[in-house]
Amino acid sequence: MPRKRTLQLPAAAQSSGRPLGEAVFQVLRQAMQDGLYQAGDRLREEEIARELEVSRTPVREALGRLQSKRFVEPLGAKGLVVRALDLAEVMELYAMREILESAAARLASQQISDTEVGMLRDLLAEFELHHGNPIEMARINRDFHNAIVNAARNRYLTMMLEQLQDGIALLGMTTFSVPDRPVSAAEEHSAIVEALSRHDAVEAAALAASHIREALRFRLRLFQRNQEGLRVRRQA
Repeated sequence: MPRKRTLQLPAAAQSSGRPLGEAVFQVLRQAMQDGLYQAGDRLREEEIARELEVSRTPVREALGRLQSKRFVEPLGAKGLVVRALDLAEVMELYAMREILESAAARLASQQISDTEVGMLRDLLAEFELHHGNPIEMARINRDFHNAIVNAARNRYLTMMLEQLQDGIALLGMTTFSVPDRPVSAAEEHSAIVEALSRHDAVEAAALAASHIREALRFRLRLFQRNQEGLRVRRQA
């Protein structure tokens, strides 16, 4: 059964002064990260323009940018399709995530405020409320990790993690769609917050690194499943 996609521009996109092509790019990038577009899926300019209710020009600009950043690639008569990360790229991506997320937790533990710890605990509660909704859980998870990065107060670390977002978007469906991952992730998040609240840099860094390693374990399960699906879609 084909996946139902719902693409929508933010309400202020047309009046914000920001180029419309940039807004379309961000919508498509987010759709990939949410799993609405997966590896091997075709991106049709006319369909995207119709769904977002914009002309084809900003869509063409967004698709060109996606191709230049290697989100998509040409595949014969099918035109542009979402690119698949190979296993080596997935492993490399998670290796860097482990290093950077661990560093973020260590730095955050040294200067995080009580207010910021409270915000993280609120996100833990929100995560639990959305159990069973992988896309919402993924959104809250991004907010959780971003809050830790913000608490680290290191602009260079922030820039490096932002650069990883391109690769993360190509991972496709969230690991929260895998049974047992939401529960284990919630436990890992909670342990990280407790270490941060105690300003325990060593423990916070170790728990953050372990959290990413566990995420990789579930990602590899998804990777195998997605590779099988990709073979089927390319043959269709």
